[in-house]
Amino acid sequence: MPRQLSRRTALAGLGAALVTGCTASPAPPAFPDLPSGTETPSPAPVPNVTVTAATGEVVVPGAPRRVVVLDTAELDSAFTLGIPPVGAARAAADRELPDYWPAAWLDRIGIVGDIGSPDSARISALAPELLLGNQTRDGARYDALRAVAPTVLSRTTGFPWKENFQLHAQALGRQAQGAVVSAEYGRHVGRVVQAIGNAGSGGRRISVVRFVEGSPTVRLYGKQSFVGTLLTDLQLGRPDPQNVDRFAVEVPPDRIGQADGDVLFYSTYGDPAKAGTDAVLAGAGWQALGAVRAHRAFAVEDQLWFEGIGYTGANLILAELQHFLGA
Repeated sequence: MPRQLSRRTALAGLGAALVTGCTASPAPPAFPDLPSGTETPSPAPVPNVTVTAATGEVVVPGAPRRVVVLDTAELDSAFTLGIPPVGAARAAADRELPDYWPAAWLDRIGIVGDIGSPDSARISALAPELLLGNQTRDGARYDALRAVAPTVLSRTTGFPWKENFQLHAQALGRQAQGAVVSAEYGRHVGRVVQAIGNAGSGGRRISVVRFVEGSPTVRLYGKQSFVGTLLTDLQLGRPDPQNVDRFAVEVPPDRIGQADGDVLFYSTYGDPAKAGTDAVLAGAGWQALGAVRAHRAFAVEDQLWFEGIGYTGANLILAELQHFLGA
């Protein structure tokens, strides 16, 4: 069984051009200090920009620096484009923001509450110039949010992540950098496809399973999910129950056989005991899975695979897939 690929190794091996504009980046970019709100104003202010969000046209500052992100996709976009946010919402079952980012970056971000229920007072205290989020999480509180600062919401999150990234890049004034990032991802996909093919793993069906705290079912991810798009990009097949144009299929633990595949990746959101992970993994149904018997069932990091919705998260997952598929 392949060992877990270390995050340091994956970052070092990425070919992602995050903010430097290079075609190969041996390490994460060194971001500038977070804006403190006391910087000397530019002698030539950048004009405001009008972007078309899910809510309609929104006028935003031409070069916003004080940005608050309300979901993990927006966090990935901001970091990837070289604008470390001053505030961010975190997933309710997580103690911290997604840890595929260096702790030194995350420690300097103010937490504004949970995703889907951010605290307007905390957001306002950070004096943001721009808020980034999506209607799925924050559509119901859009009016309250835009009263604090211009708010750009995508329609939803996850599956349309590439389209959403373009919206984020426009709102952040980083469209040129965004084009570089997108192009390098395409080249990275090509390299991984070739490596997987050379390793003879291209025909394997990939199963993606998530246990969720508080849910009585097990989630099998379909093609219309963030991870599903990555597997499609890599031209990898899926087991029949997951080879569907849906976000996910929910199955009870006693039907875990539907999770089988040639290779299986699984994670837990929240407490493994409360999510049912421990019970399922100890059960006969899980032990009978072909991927488990073949030692091709791998635990992966939930904050990366299911919250790392963006180009940096995607590039890291590509590196892990290449590693686990023996390429």
